[in-house]
Amino acid sequence: MMRFRMLVLILAILATTFMGRVAAQSPPVVAEQTQESGNKATYRLPPAKLKRAIEYSRKRMELGLGLTAWEMLQLLLLLRLGIATKMQGVAVKASGNRWGQGAVFVFLLLLVTSVLNLPLQIYGHHISLVYGQSVQHWGSWLGDHAKSFGLTYVVGLPLVMLLFQVMKKSPQRWWLWFWMPSMGFVVIGVFIAPIFIDPLFNQFEPLTQSNPALVEQLEKVVARGGIEIPAERMFLMKASAKYTGLNAYVTGFGASKRVVVWDTSVAKATPEEISFIFGHEMGHYVLNHIYRGMAFTAVVMLVLFWLGYRGVQLLLERYGAAWGIVEQRDWGALVVLLLVIAVFSFLSDPVTNGYSRSLEHAADVYGQEAMHGIVDDPQAIAVQSFQLLGEASLEDPYPNGFVEFWMFDHPSTSRRLAFAAGYDPWVAGEHPKYFKR
Repeated sequence: MMRFRMLVLILAILATTFMGRVAAQSPPVVAEQTQESGNKATYRLPPAKLKRAIEYSRKRMELGLGLTAWEMLQLLLLLRLGIATKMQGVAVKASGNRWGQGAVFVFLLLLVTSVLNLPLQIYGHHISLVYGQSVQHWGSWLGDHAKSFGLTYVVGLPLVMLLFQVMKKSPQRWWLWFWMPSMGFVVIGVFIAPIFIDPLFNQFEPLTQSNPALVEQLEKVVARGGIEIPAERMFLMKASAKYTGLNAYVTGFGASKRVVVWDTSVAKATPEEISFIFGHEMGHYVLNHIYRGMAFTAVVMLVLFWLGYRGVQLLLERYGAAWGIVEQRDWGALVVLLLVIAVFSFLSDPVTNGYSRSLEHAADVYGQEAMHGIVDDPQAIAVQSFQLLGEASLEDPYPNGFVEFWMFDHPSTSRRLAFAAGYDPWVAGEHPKYFKR
């Protein structure tokens, strides 16, 4: 067990190191922080809010690392303490049918890990309430978790059964054959999410129903892009029932593709700022980021499945007897596979988050260019929008560089705002990236 103990120790050291670096690099709350650098605008907060932003960002980072380490550690404990083997025994006694066994084992595994994760998740919602990022009451929050549990079970069980069936047919190549239908599940999931899954957690309505004037404004941005996003593909999400932040996003593909604007954005942002945020989302739409994201996911999943196969083989050879797991088709081997994938997923975060940041930056560029000719000063509108988004999300203007590299799936607000302030491809000698001059 030495390797696993070292893994957990390393994660704990990383968490401590990150916290120390954030504390060391977060500047003191003084007036100089709110000044601009030269003639370029900077993301800034008043001293009292800055202090809260630093505290909130630090706690979110600590919680994120804590959850990651705890999820790995709990899987290890399930193996080391023989709990996974006991759950396997319960499943085998409950049914002589393979599907019946799988249904029992997956339910027990999901139940145990959900209960173990609950204290940290409760703490996460608590700090969101304390720092004004959420207004969702506890009953609604628990209801969302119950829905997530049910969805995970309904979707996860057939995938697990398929995995073990493929393992039976091809013990050496299951990672490849299982990857193919898994990607099919991903594609189907992305397609149906905005139609069947998202409405389980939030309320949506056509944007034309609540704000036809805003739809007219957004249609100017659509016309500027030379594409078609019908008004019926624009939706308002009643985010204010749960959140205080601002957001808009593009989701689905093909017939399910749509743009969603949070009602908090409509309430707190000007039409011009919402147009820029929409332009960013339209950039995802135009630049095919959903398809590119799915292709990138396919590559990452293939690598993770291969590493999972290799990791399970090595761990069962060394620790299988001690854990009571003889082969990879034992139900308890699922816990081993989840542990291996969790470790390598964490280690791959810089790659996946880096790719996500590149897509978000491209959408920022597109959104700002799309504003040209619609608003008088696209740079000023972009700067105002990022300032508003940062304040609403209580984002630290001075995130630790290494934490941003490892954990951020968007560029920091400071970077986005600074880029927007300096980006003007319409001046002499410059060229827009996505639009003709």
